[in-house]
Amino acid sequence: MLLGSHLRRLRESRGITREKAGYSIRASESKISRMELGRVSFKTRDVEDLLTLYGISDEAERTSLLSLAKEANVAGWWHSYSDVLPSWFPTYVGLEGAASLIRSYEVQFVHGLLQTEAYAHAVVARGMRGASAADIERRVALRLERQKYLVSESAPEFHVVLDEAALRRPYGDPGVMRGQLQHLIDISQRPNVRLQVMPFRFGGHAGESGAFTVLSFPESDLSDVVYLEQLTSALYLDKREDVTQYEKAMKELQQDSPGPDESRDLLRGLLQLS
Repeated sequence: MLLGSHLRRLRESRGITREKAGYSIRASESKISRMELGRVSFKTRDVEDLLTLYGISDEAERTSLLSLAKEANVAGWWHSYSDVLPSWFPTYVGLEGAASLIRSYEVQFVHGLLQTEAYAHAVVARGMRGASAADIERRVALRLERQKYLVSESAPEFHVVLDEAALRRPYGDPGVMRGQLQHLIDISQRPNVRLQVMPFRFGGHAGESGAFTVLSFPESDLSDVVYLEQLTSALYLDKREDVTQYEKAMKELQQDSPGPDESRDLLRGLLQLS
């Protein structure tokens, strides 16, 4: 996805059609489309030829992009869970694992990176009605595996705004919710986690369009990606004008929400009420 998006931006900035790009690598226009969407593996020779066509002669930039091509062809650990994942989600897990900064707004439930096992089980069971117990357990296991990245040596910065609705909507029994609230209090004190709560008392706010995530990457030449999950699919936005709108909304949410310390106090208050 990262490499494909970058190749698409390079092609468009040079005014080169997919047909011409395809011709340069002895392939069809549709293959260029699939490459740019990250739906096929990348041959080193093809990427080299496209970079030449797009005028990328700087050796460091070429090496960086060719490294991305090699990484894209290596199946991530999450592919072993592909049988219990919707088709669009493995792409997100790969992007999440490559990100250096994750900014997210959630309104329905606690973000997956912050869920306890019991809470995750309640959320997954609700979303996978009719699924076998084994499949539910595997989906929960994937969620817990993703969380290891958040506490690893190469952990990203994680800035999240949780709507108060996500904290008051019960998943599981009261004990599950108490455990989840306590976990949020604890993990919010990690240096790489900035957790804020958008309280009901604020009224309307910049998150009116629903949950979203903005992913930023350590490579300066890779654009941010906005992830929007829908009922039967997901959108990955990387055009600058789209990303800018979501970054603006995220900034406003952070400015309008109480800071991390006050948000922890709000969480403690909810915990006492639960």
